[in-house]
Amino acid sequence: MTKVDYGMFTDAGNEMIHGIVVGARYKNLNWREVQDMLYTVSQIDGYRESTDTVVREMVYDALGFDTDFYEIGRAHV
Repeated sequence: MTKVDYGMFTDAGNEMIHGIVVGARYKNLNWREVQDMLYTVSQIDGYRESTDTVVREMVYDALGFDTDFYEIGRAHV
């Protein structure tokens, strides 16, 4: 697999986030749904940085969202 980088601290973390990106594309999820997934992953030891701003921005860009990043509800962050 091609190495992906979403700003996570480990390759395993980047692969986890890449799985979210691929799944979000497939299911046509909106940004709030993706953020909820990132929050859920952040509760797992070793993946806490999944809600860091850099990770969220990279995921947002990878999914091609074009709304105001900070205006979309951030229920858990």
